[in-house]
Amino acid sequence: MSLIHTLDLCAVAVCAITATLEAHRRDLDLFGVAVIAVISGIGGGTVRDILLGRLPVYWINDPIYVAVGIAAAVATFFLGRRLPIPKNFFLLPDALGLALFTVIGTTVALNLHVHWFIAALMGVITGVFGGVIRDILCNEVPLIFRTDIYATASLIGALLLILLDTLAVERTLSILFAMLMTVSLRLAAIRWHIHLPRLRSYT
Repeated sequence: MSLIHTLDLCAVAVCAITATLEAHRRDLDLFGVAVIAVISGIGGGTVRDILLGRLPVYWINDPIYVAVGIAAAVATFFLGRRLPIPKNFFLLPDALGLALFTVIGTTVALNLHVHWFIAALMGVITGVFGGVIRDILCNEVPLIFRTDIYATASLIGALLLILLDTLAVERTLSILFAMLMTVSLRLAAIRWHIHLPRLRSYT
């Protein structure tokens, strides 16, 4: 099993956990939770593969992704029924999932030898689209539009990975540094409410 395949499975599991925690707040049943978790887990990568022309998309020929998403959702669902879960606890696994999917999307694009800007864009799309789908299905304004730095953290992580790859840094180290950068930026944004400039509301 390759590093990217392992990270991809971990990312799907983490995203499924995040989606389950968010769906738990909406009092959804187990079926609804599992559907949202799986769609969220594979959503970003699906959009990426379609845009890059990698068809059929990655999980069609490897259903282990769907199985991992369901397993993570079911385990989190029953654990959440027994243990009290802080309201915003999902932000922690969400930051990890953002980092994992960002480096995966960027690496997949780099392996296809696309332009570096497109590779960074694919990293961001893979990183954020699962969360967008999750929030829409949970009838929430997507986190990317209503919170502190989110997509920006993904973009910086993707660009760092591309830079290190250009400098011929070993790929595993590049992925690790890019993940650390993405998670650190996202958690710092949550802790200190760092955000991009916003339009002032009309009075």
